[in-house]
Amino acid sequence: MEDFIPIFAIFAVFGTITAIVVGPSYLKSREKKEMQLTVRSAIDKGQPLPAELVDAMTQDVQRSLPSRTRDLRRGVLWLATGVGLAAFSLVSDLTGGWDRELDTGLLGVACLPITIGVAFIVLSFFNKNRD
Repeated sequence: MEDFIPIFAIFAVFGTITAIVVGPSYLKSREKKEMQLTVRSAIDKGQPLPAELVDAMTQDVQRSLPSRTRDLRRGVLWLATGVGLAAFSLVSDLTGGWDRELDTGLLGVACLPITIGVAFIVLSFFNKNRD
């Protein structure tokens, strides 16, 4: 019985992460599918679609369009994440709490979100969809 505890713990951790990531997207796709079936049956019966229904269906599309403000916000958040990782690496190096090789690796990892943040900030200047 004690042999199964580590295996159960691993499955519980990764199962929870999977449920958090996959669950909302599954529920959203199921809701969209039901909405499409309702609209399709209304069209087949010849009923006119209310304007509120069309607005509700296009709201997600309009919200997911790239915008200058959204790109800038994402860029700043990614940049701040990278700077935070780099600062953590440098502070831990000053206090001597970590191994030097790990600090150098963490600085390398910090370059990834910094680069993504700079790319989003640059994209915000070239985005034609101005808010």
